[in-house]
Amino acid sequence: MASDETVWPDELFRDLDRSGPVPLYFQVSRRLEGAIQSGQIPPGARLENEIEIGRRLGLSRPTVRRAIQEVVDKGLLVRRRGIGTQVVQGQVTRQVELTSLYEDLRSTKHEPTTHVLAHDLRPATEEIAQHLGVAVGSPVLYLRRLRSTDGIPVAVMENYLPEPLSDISRELLEEQGLYGILRSRGVTIRVATQRIGARSEHGDEAGLLDVPPGSPLLTMQRTAYDAAGSAVEFGVHCYRPDMYSFQTTLVAK
Repeated sequence: MASDETVWPDELFRDLDRSGPVPLYFQVSRRLEGAIQSGQIPPGARLENEIEIGRRLGLSRPTVRRAIQEVVDKGLLVRRRGIGTQVVQGQVTRQVELTSLYEDLRSTKHEPTTHVLAHDLRPATEEIAQHLGVAVGSPVLYLRRLRSTDGIPVAVMENYLPEPLSDISRELLEEQGLYGILRSRGVTIRVATQRIGARSEHGDEAGLLDVPPGSPLLTMQRTAYDAAGSAVEFGVHCYRPDMYSFQTTLVAK
């Protein structure tokens, strides 16, 4: 089965219990979820539209819509403008470690791409100066990038770098991850402070990430330091929660 074709496995739904106590939408959503997890419906496959699915199954459009939304809410399907409902390529689960998104995507067999949205020198605000340990008003390199994997947008990333690193080019950033570039310049990142949170999308993020207006996003704020204890980057990133999650191991004291 090609990963980009429109699919709907009729055989999964031929024996729906239409008179029992289990709601039809729940029966459809559970079977659809199982087909995705088993690979019967492969990553990247598109579902038929709700009207056609309802006709095939003899169900109302609201029932089909609710069934599909249940699977969307579990992160197995994504609704994309101009494409329809599609099986996700696989959520990226990120260990809470000192790695970059680019490296995390490559390590999980995803193909990352980067579109540089902004790349300019600007004076450090009081907040940025505090994070980078520089004087207010001193020049810092501002980066804003859209990171995608397998053609699906995952994150909008804003980063600030101190002036000694301000010659990193736009072209290099579209080819490599930021941490890889820093390592190639002899920068060794030893420690970072990080905060993970959540908020609603704002500005142009819904359009960039291909999510509905007002959608929730995961967020991460990080300041990374080199072996000498100097800040080498401050980043503020937001992620689609249906495509991305953080994972950590907790140990009792």
